[in-house]
Amino acid sequence: MWAVALCAAAAVVRARPMMGAGGSQLAFSKYHGIGNDFILVDNRASRELLLTPAQAERMCDRNFGIGGDGVIFALPGEDGADYAMRIINSDGSEPEMCGNGIRCMAKFVAALEGRATSHTYTISTRAGPIIPALTADGLVAVDMGRPILDGAKVPTTLPADASGRVIGAPLDVAGRRWAVTCVSMGNPHAIVFVDSLDESSLPLSTIGPLFEKHAAFPARTNTEFVKVLSRTHLQMRVWERGAGATLACGTGACALLVAAVLNGLAERRATVSLPGGDLEIEWRESDGKITMTGPAELAYTGHVALD
Repeated sequence: MWAVALCAAAAVVRARPMMGAGGSQLAFSKYHGIGNDFILVDNRASRELLLTPAQAERMCDRNFGIGGDGVIFALPGEDGADYAMRIINSDGSEPEMCGNGIRCMAKFVAALEGRATSHTYTISTRAGPIIPALTADGLVAVDMGRPILDGAKVPTTLPADASGRVIGAPLDVAGRRWAVTCVSMGNPHAIVFVDSLDESSLPLSTIGPLFEKHAAFPARTNTEFVKVLSRTHLQMRVWERGAGATLACGTGACALLVAAVLNGLAERRATVSLPGGDLEIEWRESDGKITMTGPAELAYTGHVALD
């Protein structure tokens, strides 16, 4: 059973375990990046997570818990980073990284520090160091690094071209042949370009799990279904590995722009429209790195009983 005390979106609560009338409690903050929502926990006093995967999974339950696409832990920095990020998905699994989540974490730690001005952080993740920068207009611009295009490293067993890239490879799912482009942003993505994103032609809850767990993706995969509106405007729906259908996926938005460029469908800078809102993505030709810019907002803070 969960007992949750909520506060309006105001000062962030430092999330440390404490004892109360209901037993051990944990403070948390709820953030979202264009609808991709997370429970943020101040874990800076220890490198051990304050919650087990099972506890995190229960907290993410939208009926019996707080509700979220994942729980993000802000840990002490390592290897010169300001902080380390770990995330537990709503199914209890642990992904390498999360694009919307890293923006939320940047806002979270800035609030913990009492920092209201623009600032840049280096945050270590299982996908390597990521550098988010809080901007003067309230957005967060994230240096997402370079995409991984070698199919074997994505990883996928789909056929690659002479350079090792998987671009428009055929894959049979749900009685239909799809052309799939594979990109890793430290986590695996399968990108499919479609003519329509309507539920009637794209039943995500049925098709998404079949892609995620297909044998062609040894580590499972995130799947982005993309409609090209113009060379500078792309629209997508996403099925996230470990979280299901979500309103947004930051690493997915980055991966799909790369896939669109590789397929000759888009420029290197474009707006990506997701169900929860828009992200601005640029894949720089100069150094091959990707910048993702978008909002991250505090919804509320509270305490949750862990018993």
